[in-house]
Amino acid sequence: MKRINLLLLAAVLVLSAIPLLLPVSDGMSEPFPGADDQGKAAIIASHPDYKPWFTPLWEPPSGEIVNLMFALQGALGAGLLGYYIGLKRGQAQGRRRNDTDASD
Repeated sequence: MKRINLLLLAAVLVLSAIPLLLPVSDGMSEPFPGADDQGKAAIIASHPDYKPWFTPLWEPPSGEIVNLMFALQGALGAGLLGYYIGLKRGQAQGRRRNDTDASD
C-alpha cells in the first residue's frame, strides 16, 4: 500500500511540474495572462472606439493589493465552505450517535 501512495505522489508532482517547465508563451508578453486582459484585448481589437459603461469606484493602488484581495477572497470562501462541511458532518455524527444510544 505504501508503494502505491508513493507512486501516486510522484505522479501528482510530475503532473503539477510539467506546465511550469514547458514553454507556453506563444508570443505573449506574459506566459499566463488573465482572462480579463485577454477579453480587454479582444474588445479593443474588434471595436477600437469602445468606451466602458462605467469606471470602478475604487482602483487598487498596485497589483500586489489586487493579489492580496484575491487571496483573501479565496481564503474566506474556503473557510466558509470548510466550516459548513464540518458543521454538517458533526451534525450527522451526532444524529448517528443519538440513534445508536436510543437503540441500546
